[in-house]
Amino acid sequence: MPERQLDVTVVGAGPGGYVAAIRAAQLGFKVGLVERDKLGGVCLNWGCIPSKALLKSAELYTSFKNAEEFGISVKDVTFDFSKIIKRSRDIADRQSKGVEYLMKKNNIQVISGAAKLTGKNSIEISSGGKVVETVKTKYTIFATGGRPRSIPGVAIDGKKVISSSEAMVLPEQPKSMVIIGGGAIGVEFAYFYNALGTKVTVVEMLPSILPLEDKEITKILDSSLKKSGIEILTNAKVEGLNVGKEVTVSVATKEGKVELKGDVVLMSVGVQGNSENLGLEALGVKVDRGFIKVDQFGKTSVDSVYAIGDVSGPPLLAHVASHEGVVAAEHIAGKAKHGIDRNNVPSCTYCQPQVASVGVTEDAALAAGYKLKIGRFPLRPLGKAMATGETVGMVKLIFDEKYGELLGAHIIGSEATEMIAELGVAKALETTYEEIFHTMHAHPTFSEGIMEAAGEAYGVALNI
Repeated sequence: MPERQLDVTVVGAGPGGYVAAIRAAQLGFKVGLVERDKLGGVCLNWGCIPSKALLKSAELYTSFKNAEEFGISVKDVTFDFSKIIKRSRDIADRQSKGVEYLMKKNNIQVISGAAKLTGKNSIEISSGGKVVETVKTKYTIFATGGRPRSIPGVAIDGKKVISSSEAMVLPEQPKSMVIIGGGAIGVEFAYFYNALGTKVTVVEMLPSILPLEDKEITKILDSSLKKSGIEILTNAKVEGLNVGKEVTVSVATKEGKVELKGDVVLMSVGVQGNSENLGLEALGVKVDRGFIKVDQFGKTSVDSVYAIGDVSGPPLLAHVASHEGVVAAEHIAGKAKHGIDRNNVPSCTYCQPQVASVGVTEDAALAAGYKLKIGRFPLRPLGKAMATGETVGMVKLIFDEKYGELLGAHIIGSEATEMIAELGVAKALETTYEEIFHTMHAHPTFSEGIMEAAGEAYGVALNI
């Protein structure tokens, strides 16, 4: 049986794995990347990238329907659902091929199959249920990702009860859809299908959609989505599903029990780590509730074994996985200057209006004992917002009253996911309100709202 000698073996070629492999190769290691499916993982093939292509189609369709507001007459606006899906899939395929190119460019050995540890420094590669080769490796980085969870007693059949993967390739647009879970994935698909005319109902067990975001922000989003025609039930618990020609969802709310009907039900209640069948337990690698336990550098309880991305636990975001991949590779090389700062992770939801945040919410800051100065600036007064017709939204900045340091930033608006980067840098540098307010912001831009919110926190905003 063939045996391969490597310095670093990365298992899983998603946004964490392939980035870890590249960084390790840049640092001079002989690197292998093991993948049992397409390069790029869920994010590039079934998640982040193709879903944003779908959202852009929905956004463009909505813009055409509202073209009269801009003095443009567009008659009989229609769409081809199958072409929208095809464009999304074509983009995913191009992204996967791009990863192939990067592997060749960086001299990374791509190994097709499933990996399993057989020792601290040895891995079996299987394909079709048979072991096809072994790898001797100094270090292993697991980046095996996660898969959709379901609620107890309900199976995802891929036809009537679907996950996000099936939602991106449905052969026909459903007339009605019930989405269980009001997190980022649920909200994005609610926006997409509603924009194209599907009757959408979102069921969220917690008091608000996007429950990890600041309450003021989610209230604005809730109002906007409802105005667009999406029905949203919060504080609502799904008690059962009955699958027939339609799917009937029994839901308990504060007002009593209701039954919802949909052509399909999209299950969007979270992700569980792909930590099974990797040989972890026999080697003594600690796993907790399906997630591999790691330190701030991605190192597990076994020195030669690392884990990054969704399989190592929340926050379950592609950019977190990529950043963890860089940190893990640099730690192996003895060059890691710092571990992962989980207090400075940007969070983005790509519906319209978009939602983005970094740092703590107002409630979390108060619970931590801070005295706060909070700046709020609505987008409506901004010249860029009025010119583009995107006036719904707000910037909310949370500062420590004593030192003026930025603790958290929350934005809702059409460009929120682009605007948040400035605030991520600001928070990482422990920036104060004064430094943000006195940084010249280009005009006209949405980002002026950041400067204005910083000023508003201390009573010096200029345009409100």
